[in-house]
Amino acid sequence: MKLRVGIAGYGLAGRSFHAPMLSATNFEVATILTNNDVRKRHAKEDYPQSKIVNSIQELCDHGVDLIVIASGNQVHASQAFASIKAGIPVVVDKPMGRDLNETKEILEAANSANVAITTYFNRKWDSDTLTLKRVIRDGHIGKVLRMDSRFERFRPTLNPQSWRENISAAEGGGILLDLQPHLISTAIDCFGPAQLKSARVRSVRGGADDDALLVLAHESGVESILSASAVVGAPGPRMRVIGSEGALVIQELDPQEDLLRSGVLPQDGKWNQPTASAAFIHRGEKVEKFEADNGNYCVFYSLVHDAITNKTPMPISAREILEVAHIIDQAREMSVRA
Repeated sequence: MKLRVGIAGYGLAGRSFHAPMLSATNFEVATILTNNDVRKRHAKEDYPQSKIVNSIQELCDHGVDLIVIASGNQVHASQAFASIKAGIPVVVDKPMGRDLNETKEILEAANSANVAITTYFNRKWDSDTLTLKRVIRDGHIGKVLRMDSRFERFRPTLNPQSWRENISAAEGGGILLDLQPHLISTAIDCFGPAQLKSARVRSVRGGADDDALLVLAHESGVESILSASAVVGAPGPRMRVIGSEGALVIQELDPQEDLLRSGVLPQDGKWNQPTASAAFIHRGEKVEKFEADNGNYCVFYSLVHDAITNKTPMPISAREILEVAHIIDQAREMSVRA
């Protein structure tokens, strides 16, 4: 059963991450909200049958089964409230809210209105995360002790065109809200609930925060060290997981993002080319290549489709969304105190 979806925002997130996944998982991109002339042209080129609208209210009025909010963080809440008021299920790109209180307000509104809602923690379906789960499950490195997980880049100059790099955290800018939600959500997904033990969040380039290092202590006994930064001249491996009998090392990002940016798209809920990261098991000087799982962001929207048609749970729970938002708030507070 094909469902009609409306997308709010058609920049990088809407065009490259959400629309292709939706189209590949039995959704019809029926309506797109954007006020940018270039993005309107892109929307018409990509989806000539779609309706282009100028407001969230128009989007809600076009008879869609799902609204995906892929706009700037500063309007996530207002667009989510409008969608909820219209009784339409919602996917909000991360972060759902700019802080814990805003996130709670959105989730409470959805719960009161009995409207299904979730957020886009798509990195749980990266090759590295899926591979790590199998390594843990099958005991390939023994008992896991620590994970180093990072999204590190070297962009020493601010991009004046990027709202994420220039507006304040209160408005929704900064790397703590942009990339740490992915790192935190996947750490919790792999190792369970956690407490924040230390945090350093700062602005190096003079704009929004661009360097954030968090340390989580999981109830399972695992420690996660999470680095998101735009100012690392020598980025570390995407993931290094230390176990009692060895270590899993994955050097590069999952290839799905590069495929999407280059215009290569999935079909029928899957990719037609390999999407596995290069993974290795280290045991001192002995290094073995490990067969990694293929990543697949389509799974997220397949689960959303099931949630709408069969009333199953959305792929990311309210509990997990709130836990991530709580840790982000704590990290900002802890860093200020330091």
